[in-house]
Amino acid sequence: MPYIYMIAIATSVGTLDADKNAYIMCGSESTGKRKVMSTGVDVVVRGGLAPESQLVIEKIAAFDRISGEVLANFPYVQDVHGQRRFSSFPILATVHYLHALWICNCKDMLLSVPVTGRRRKGSDGRFERYEGQYALELLRQWQEGKTSNLVDFLELKLDYAPFGLIMRSFEAAIQNEDRALARRLAHGRTILLNRTQNLVCALRNIFALQPDRQLREVREACAQYGHTIEQCDEQLAAMDSALYSYVPHPALARRNMQLMNSLGMRITDNAADRPGKRTASVQRPAMPQYAYADFVVMGATTLL
Repeated sequence: MPYIYMIAIATSVGTLDADKNAYIMCGSESTGKRKVMSTGVDVVVRGGLAPESQLVIEKIAAFDRISGEVLANFPYVQDVHGQRRFSSFPILATVHYLHALWICNCKDMLLSVPVTGRRRKGSDGRFERYEGQYALELLRQWQEGKTSNLVDFLELKLDYAPFGLIMRSFEAAIQNEDRALARRLAHGRTILLNRTQNLVCALRNIFALQPDRQLREVREACAQYGHTIEQCDEQLAAMDSALYSYVPHPALARRNMQLMNSLGMRITDNAADRPGKRTASVQRPAMPQYAYADFVVMGATTLL
């Protein structure tokens, strides 16, 4: 029976990411079809965890080298996914988007973040959350004059917009006089409109260019972001190395939680995401609150 260590952190600000649900699973056998992953370090069941292994130290050092890029590129992914409506989306912006997905994927792999991506249609398989390795392959293909897979990928990432479902929920909220829910649905509808607009702008610029000019711009943009064909090959090979393997450890989870708390405060610092006139799950708490496990017995007398 494997031991499961839960890692928790108290924070006043949530994140947009499932990263904070990081956990450590230690064991050498699998149960049924579920694989139990080993941490790669010795674990003391009673009395705390053993010191960091050399691989964990190398992972943290590698992450520190790209932490600035993660802080810059994670918000850009959120912007492209609808937090911002771009008035134009040139070839350079599409290359930047693929680069940002790769950087975020590197963060997940270096810090061994357990993730579950979107379900693939018609199967139980799932996509990676950022699909950064595939983004590198698309950059390499694009520089070879192959664009069709890139278009498929952009549609998959940016084209899911269930406006009809949102409108039915919005009308139901109006009918039930749930103004807070109606405001949130209207906000979500705007985010999806932005995402769809960004997809249209990106595709318009891809389709507008003649193949020779498009290839020239793509190669220049890829060189600017450090993704020439040769660099893509090297980066893909690096992601298959032990440095990017899944080795969950408290030090890695702690670093990831610190990063995502910082990013969460930046991304949710807007009027729409602040507590207040929101749905019931994120209402501003009533103060003062009872202490944890406090129970008031009716009719009890306080003894002096």
